[in-house]
Formats: sequence, C-alpha cells, structure tokens
Amino acid sequence: MNAAGTLRGARASLPGLLVVAALAAGLATLAIVAVSGHPPPSQAQRVQQIAAGLHCPICKDLSVADSPAPLAQQMRQEIAQEIRAGESAAQIRAGFVAAYGDSVLMSPPRQGVTAAVYYLPVLVLAAGLITAFLLLRRWLRPPQPDPLGAGPPPLSASQRRAVARAVAQLGEEEPE
Repeated sequence: MNAAGTLRGARASLPGLLVVAALAAGLATLAIVAVSGHPPPSQAQRVQQIAAGLHCPICKDLSVADSPAPLAQQMRQEIAQEIRAGESAAQIRAGFVAAYGDSVLMSPPRQGVTAAVYYLPVLVLAAGLITAFLLLRRWLRPPQPDPLGAGPPPLSASQRRAVARAVAQLGEEEPE
C-alpha cells in the first residue's frame, strides 16, 4: 500500500476516533458525578425548591419563593413547618393543589388536556423527522424505469410539423 492510501485510511478513521473519545469523556463525567454524591439539601434549600414550584395566588407572575406578598410569606412558613413534620415535597404540593387548585403549580400537571403541552412538541418533531426522511429517500432514489418500457408516445405527423414551424419561427425571432 502506498503513502496516499495509508493517509486516506487514517483520515477515514479520524471521525470514528473522535466519536469514541467524546463517548469516553461523557462516560467519565457521568461516573465522576455519580460517585461524588451531593449532601442532602438543607431545610431552607428544600423550602426554596418547593416554593419555587408554586405560583403566588396574589401575584400570578411570581413564584411563592420570589413573591414579597404576605400570603407568599405565610405559604413559605407553612412549607417549612410541613418539612419539619416530615412531609415529602409531593405531599406538600398536593396540599397546596387541594387548597388552591392546579393553577398554583408553576408547571401544569402531565395529565389530561395539559399533557399536550409536554407531548405535542415531541409528536410534531417526530412527524417532521419522518417526513424529512421520506422526502430525502425519495429525492436520493435513482429514477425508476418506465414500467411499460416505453417513453412518451411518439408524435404524429401533424404534431411534428407544428413543432418544426414553432422552432423555425423562434429562429426567425432571435436577434443576431
């Protein structure tokens, strides 16, 4: 094998090596993150996390964690009390949903009609990818021979004379 063939082979394997190196780096990062466990969040951090997932009933554009309203402050205190009592974040959220309805949640629940918010974009993306794949396959496929083995039907004598007249007329109209 000559030097050009060796160089061509090395270039062909370079993208494969890059993919393997990227996968190895990703796996190493995941392993480090998995092994280096994080300490459990403090009570204040848990209150902040839960309050950030709830709308303030008074000021609808802010979460309970960000709202300065007295009701939001009371809700944060109630969250802290329920955490001290040993309730989970899901139980605390369920209590607020029971008191204020689903509108208290910052993100809609993934059930019923609101599930469309989560699943419709994925369905649209999948439909677009399938359509693109089918169109590309059609465009890249070589043309199929005519199943009858014949091209367009032959021209009649009168059609040939009409074409010849049209070509002659075009030749006369072209500037020189």
